[in-house]
Amino acid sequence: METIVLVILVLAAMGVITLVLLQHGKGADMGAAFGSGASGSLFGVSGSANLLSRATAGTMALFFVACLTMAWMAANGSGNKSVVKAPATTEAPAAVPPVTDKSADPSVPEAPKAKDIPQ
Repeated sequence: METIVLVILVLAAMGVITLVLLQHGKGADMGAAFGSGASGSLFGVSGSANLLSRATAGTMALFFVACLTMAWMAANGSGNKSVVKAPATTEAPAAVPPVTDKSADPSVPEAPKAKDIPQ
């Protein structure tokens, strides 16, 4: 299911990019008024904007629905939780028994004696 939604998401994204690039900008009609002659299109002057804008809106709606579906699937656990593999669990080291005699443990430093402190 996740793969199907991902394919729909990618196709919708490519469709939105294509439809936006096919549309005329706001300044395209101004150039035609001064003789550039590039304002005509396959569907006519007013029909192309209406058809392309509706197709863009529909494709954007499909894109948003696919994005929300992917987010819902990730939150509810139907897809993979993470792209990173879980670390292998290791056993904790054995507890070190407490030392009762300080002279027996070489890692505990001795307290300085009164004769060692400079006056």
